[in-house]
Formats: sequence, C-alpha cells, structure tokens
Amino acid sequence: MPPHISLITLGVADIAKATSFYERLGFVRSKQASQPPISFFRAGSVVLALFGRESLKEDGQAGELWTGNGGMTLAQNVASEAEVDAMMARAEEAGARILKSAAKTFWGGYDGYFADADGHVWEVAFNPFWPLDEDGCIQLPD
Repeated sequence: MPPHISLITLGVADIAKATSFYERLGFVRSKQASQPPISFFRAGSVVLALFGRESLKEDGQAGELWTGNGGMTLAQNVASEAEVDAMMARAEEAGARILKSAAKTFWGGYDGYFADADGHVWEVAFNPFWPLDEDGCIQLPD
C-alpha cells in the first residue's frame, strides 16, 4: 500500500469546546465512533480527530519532542473565491480568530487563514490551477 494520510489528530485543551467549534464550522461528528475523550469527524477522504493535548503527548510518547504547536497548517481548498469568503465568515462566526483575511495571492489564487481556540492554523484557499473533483478532492496535475 502506498503512503497516505487516513487520520489527522489535533491535540486540544478542551475536547467539548473544540468539538463544538468544529461542529459549528460544519464538520459532522461520528457519534458512534466518538467517545468522551476523543471526537471523530468526517473530513473528505480523511478523518479529523480531537484528543486531549496531554493525552496525545503521552500516547505517542512524544514528551521530549512535542513542546507545542509545531508550525503546521491544515488546509481546505474550495471551488471559488466566494467559497473562501463564505468559509472564512463561517469560521469567524464559529469562534475562530482570523489571522489573515481572504485576499488574492502572489501565486494567482485566493486564500485566508484562521486559528481555532487551540492555535491550530487553517488555510482556506481557491487555487485556479488545481481543479477539484465532485467530492472536493484536489486533482493534482502530473
């Protein structure tokens, strides 16, 4: 099997608060798979999980390595500039902190950035060079 990403787990300070934020953002939580210490959401072809930050550090035995947010950005590509604007507005209404308002980019696209309450940074982007399929997945050029 080739390498792929099937699940992204975010370490959060308060699972209930983070779960509520991501539900307001529009993610659908799996009630059957989720348990009080962890929430699972459908996120296209991957699963997004929310797990207590300290529990995640302990589970992965990453105490010596993990000192906080590690400079990673999650991203959602959408089909138009208007969809970027709509998602950024939805994120702000859900309680996100807008880091960069949506604007044209130097590379010919359009994007904006926000952070959730735990400091996880998200980019919302329209890239006219990367078409999306009917499921919203990027079709990378060869």
